Amino acid sequence: MITRRERALNYAILTVFAGLALLPLVGVVSSALTPAEESSSSFTWPSSLDWGNFAAAWSQGHFGTYLGSSVLVAVSVVLLTSVLAILAGYSFAHFQYRGRSALFYLTLVGLMVPPEAFVIPLYFDLRDAGLSDTYWSLILPQTAQSLAFGVFWMRNFFRSVPRSVIEAARLDGASDWRVLWGILVPAGRPALLTMAMLVFMWTWNEFLLPLVMITDEAKRTVPLGLAFFQGQHTTQFSLLAAASVIVALPVVLLYVFLQRHFISGMLSGAVKG
Repeated sequence: MITRRERALNYAILTVFAGLALLPLVGVVSSALTPAEESSSSFTWPSSLDWGNFAAAWSQGHFGTYLGSSVLVAVSVVLLTSVLAILAGYSFAHFQYRGRSALFYLTLVGLMVPPEAFVIPLYFDLRDAGLSDTYWSLILPQTAQSLAFGVFWMRNFFRSVPRSVIEAARLDGASDWRVLWGILVPAGRPALLTMAMLVFMWTWNEFLLPLVMITDEAKRTVPLGLAFFQGQHTTQFSLLAAASVIVALPVVLLYVFLQRHFISGMLSGAVKG
C-alpha cells in the first residue's frame, strides 16, 4: 500500500516534470499571441493578445493548401498501413507455413534502416516510374516505412488473444476472414487506434521525403511549408510561432480526442510478445 505521504510526493514530482514539459509549449503559444512590435526570440509575455498572428500566418504561408496535402497523405498512409498490418500481423501470429519466422524478421529490418540510407535511390526509382512530384511518392514510401512497426504491433496483439476464442469461433463455423474482421479487429480497437495515431503522427511530421520528392508548391506538406515560411520570415517570431501552432494543432487535437484509447492500447496486451 502507498502511504498518503508517498502519494503526495509522487504527485509533486510528476507536477514538476509536467511543468518543465509544458513550459516550452506555453512559450510558443505566448509568442504566437504577442503583437509583432513586442515579439522577440526569448520568452515573452504579451501585454495584449494578438489573435491576428494566426490569420496572417495562415494567409501568408498558404497553410490551407499544405494542411490539405498533409491530411491526404497522412490519412492514406494510415489506412494502407492499417489494412496491410492487420493482414500480415494475423498471418504471422496464427498461420503456420515455411519461412514464417524468417519473413517476419526480414520485415523488422524496416525498423532499423533510416530513411537517409535509401531516399536518393528511392527518388530515382520513383522518377523513372513517373511518380516523383506526386502524392504517391509520399504515400507509398511512408506506408512501407510504417509497415514494419505496424506488422510487429498487430502480430503481438493477435498473439495476446487467447487461442480458445479463435478455436471457439472456428467450431461455430467462422472462416479465418470472419475471425479476423468480425472478432479480432473489433476486440483490438485500442491497439489499432494506438498504431494508427502513431503512424499518423510520424507521417504528419515527415520532412525529408517531401523535401526530396516534391517540387510543386501545391503538394507541399505542412512541415515542408513551415520550413519555407521560416526562411521567408526569419525575424518575425510571432508569425513563426503562430505557424508552428497551426502545424502542431491537428496532432494535438487527435491525441486529445483519442487519449483514452491510446493509453489503453499502450497498456493492453498489444505490447506483449
